Amino acid sequence: MLDYLFSEETKMIQDLARKVSIEKVLPMRAELDETGEFPRELMREFAQADLCGLYIPEEYGGFGQNVLNFCVATEEISRVCGGVGVTFAASALGAAPILLFGSDEQKKKYLPEIAAGKKLAAFGLTEANAGSDAGGIETTAKKEGDHYIINGTKQWITNGGEAEVYTLIAMTDKKKGSRGASAFIIEKDTPGFTFGKKENKMGIRCSATRELVFQDCKIPKSQLLGKEGMGFIVAMKTLDMTRPGIGAQAVGIAQGALDEAVKYARERVQFGKPIISFQAVQHILADMATPIEAARALVYSTARMVDAGHKNYTMSSSMSKLFASDTAMKVTTDAVQVLGGYGYMKEYPVEKMMRDAKITQIYEGTNQIQRNQIGLQLIKDSAAKKK
Repeated sequence: MLDYLFSEETKMIQDLARKVSIEKVLPMRAELDETGEFPRELMREFAQADLCGLYIPEEYGGFGQNVLNFCVATEEISRVCGGVGVTFAASALGAAPILLFGSDEQKKKYLPEIAAGKKLAAFGLTEANAGSDAGGIETTAKKEGDHYIINGTKQWITNGGEAEVYTLIAMTDKKKGSRGASAFIIEKDTPGFTFGKKENKMGIRCSATRELVFQDCKIPKSQLLGKEGMGFIVAMKTLDMTRPGIGAQAVGIAQGALDEAVKYARERVQFGKPIISFQAVQHILADMATPIEAARALVYSTARMVDAGHKNYTMSSSMSKLFASDTAMKVTTDAVQVLGGYGYMKEYPVEKMMRDAKITQIYEGTNQIQRNQIGLQLIKDSAAKKK
């Protein structure tokens, strides 16, 4: 790993996240993947280690708003288990709209308990007909006096059913299209708010993925985030801020697969020699290690842009998620190849890492959508230069 000139604080967080992951997550990894059990106890371990508030300002009970520290911790957790890593990271996704657009009162109400790990958060954007097309949202929020009535369904929500706090995008004025969307905070036990079954997934199996179902769910107008009509902006700004976290998850999964491939190649003997001594294997490992480091550098650079208050990091955010997740998919596939028949067996963790890696190319905007975002930004930049 290259030297990224981390502060002593960041090094401490990295070492702590690695220690907790190896001591607490690793012994449970295979069982959690097999059973699909939600890692609630592991979330408590992260809370006890003060890792849950890395992205939340100190005034709201956090460690200090720092996306780089959060990405470093997410990477270390995902290096051991992608499912546990996304459970940890998805709470930040759910809290981000409050952090970015919440009133001081809303932040004081929700962020301290999330920072302390007492509550998990989740973000409700995707629907059956509104995934990549966020403008196709059909869930509605009708204002009636001092309340809003929510009706609709959100699909494939990470931490769904387990989180206590949900940030939601719903339509307050369908006639205005994406400009008619608004953002809300909804608590788990609100009447009219229920959950679908836990999805049976290919990878990240311990992570909870459920439908959010709203049937005449009544919430006070104080639960509106920002102003009416800002929902699409809330969603896009949130994803810009959190996509480096998915990049970090992907880097962690890829690094874990490389670690296993190198370890196996040193131990596996063929033709009287460890297979790592063969140039063909060395080249595979080199082609795994190099893009991992490039992806890591891109993720860290984007995180530092966010922390520095850079005005526009949409393209960098999309690039970091795109490149890191594509890298994770290729690296984990190559790791299975290095291990050969053993790599295909559940006795070794690389087949799980390969299954976990795939989702990083899909959620928080598919990689095709990321390419769209990058292309649009290039067009804007080019037009600006001509003026």
